[in-house]
Amino acid sequence: MTVRSPDSTPASGPTPSPAADLSSRDLSSQDPDWWRQAVVYQVYPRSFADADGDGLGDLKGITRRLTHLAALGVDALWLSPFYPSELADGGYDVTDHRDVDPRLGTLDDFDALAAEAHRLGLKVIVDLVPNHTSHRHPWFQEALRAGPGSRARARYVFRDGRGAHGELPPSDWRSVFGGSAWQRVPDGQWYLHLFAPEQPDLNWDDEEVRADFRTTLRFWADRGVDGFRVDVAHALVKDLAEPLRDIGDLEPVAERALLRVAPGSHPYWDRDGVHEIYRDWRRILASYRPPRMAIAEAWVPGARRARYARPDELGQAFNFEYLETPWDAKALHEVVTDSLATARAAGASATWVLSNHDVVRHASRLMLPPGTDLDAWLMSDGRAPRIDEAAGLRRARAAALLMLALPGSAYVYQGEELGLPEVADLPVEVLQDPVWEQSGHTRKGRDGSRVPIPWTTTGPSYGFGPGGAWLPQPPSFARYAVEAQEGAADSTLELYRTALKLRRKLLEGEELTWLDGAPDGVLAFARHDGWRCVTNLTAAPVPLPPGEVLLASAPLDDGRLGPDTTVWLGS
Repeated sequence: MTVRSPDSTPASGPTPSPAADLSSRDLSSQDPDWWRQAVVYQVYPRSFADADGDGLGDLKGITRRLTHLAALGVDALWLSPFYPSELADGGYDVTDHRDVDPRLGTLDDFDALAAEAHRLGLKVIVDLVPNHTSHRHPWFQEALRAGPGSRARARYVFRDGRGAHGELPPSDWRSVFGGSAWQRVPDGQWYLHLFAPEQPDLNWDDEEVRADFRTTLRFWADRGVDGFRVDVAHALVKDLAEPLRDIGDLEPVAERALLRVAPGSHPYWDRDGVHEIYRDWRRILASYRPPRMAIAEAWVPGARRARYARPDELGQAFNFEYLETPWDAKALHEVVTDSLATARAAGASATWVLSNHDVVRHASRLMLPPGTDLDAWLMSDGRAPRIDEAAGLRRARAAALLMLALPGSAYVYQGEELGLPEVADLPVEVLQDPVWEQSGHTRKGRDGSRVPIPWTTTGPSYGFGPGGAWLPQPPSFARYAVEAQEGAADSTLELYRTALKLRRKLLEGEELTWLDGAPDGVLAFARHDGWRCVTNLTAAPVPLPPGEVLLASAPLDDGRLGPDTTVWLGS
């Protein structure tokens, strides 16, 4: 069947020069479709590299480590928020969408980062956070001062409360992080926050809000930004007609709630009106040469998600069904087939992602039994069930080669190329994710995936910076460090480097052909010119198909493909 879908040098020593690979990159500034088959590396700025020693990653730290990305062979970096923020939600509570947090640097530092990335042949994608601002944003502070019925409050969602004295929230809407989505202010009104109370939702029915984000898009595009990742892209438009509709027993998380309602009918998730906004944005993005790309973070079912990826809207949307699929051949076959078909129908390319800053790292997650309550697992400090790190790394390496062989673009989360597991046993006293407090200390949150990554095998923060790290790193990070893996033929870092180099040579077109005759529990497909990807997801070795072995995620056993192993084969 054929499916079509339309740095400074690390302490360990010199980083291999990316110069030789740059000449083969087909990512010129005039290529409007560079993103369709790109590998994008997500940088969580506060956890990547710290240049000034305050324990928090910064833009200069990122700039000094960009040669790591170029040597790795990725095509672009995506920067999670670096804007001014009090860090109530890891930087997603923004006080100024057109500036840099002074703890992370300056606009000049951003320009230097972008210039160095472009010199190395890397595109730059930045996070855009349009659903909400920080409660310290000048607009929100003005709204608090101005009072009910004011023009300033119209930019947000303020409502009178229910009850005899307005003492009850305006509706039963709930925060994703836990508790009510409404917060009362001293004059008695309530404001909406689908996330933390420090993140008041903007009112996208207000033209001033829309105009301000047009300005923000142009501000960063004019600075040379190549694309935008749109945070919570499915939440901007709400049904604000009075009286507000309650949601009853629907889950606060979009994916689960949307499976139980008619498409487009939820009061605040995935409403049809959001697409008018993105069609407006596309006109702006298309006015640049080359056009700026965009990708939606939209936790909605696949058919609805494809709407965000249409050519006249954002162009791409994250494929979270793939991320959430268990390590099972039948399930993966189904989600890959459906995802390619969905992307093709939308005129987009497929996207693939295994980890990001919001989920348990896949070196740990893929080892857990299907259906495991990840919140409960984290609350047990990763003890129930306990994961064998070596087995988790083997499975993560196999999953990486499988993902990188698929047609479309792949998004790699920082540290994934090192095989980092989730840090599940962070002490509760160091937790900073608002999920911990808002859930009443019943959910640890996402900090375990955000622990600063290791560069060296020694030092107070394993090379992250000279002043320690804002979240504690476990001693095991020493063996995962770039320094420990650089030049080691069997390391995960070198596996990624080799895979990405081969991918650039092999990955042409957007076609995939599933191969008949694969044993149960084995995924096998072919790409152009007969090169094939075969993954054994079973617990026993299987015969290795004929062909030249180009790359394997684990050693092959006497002509057999071992458990949790992926191999790339030439014709």
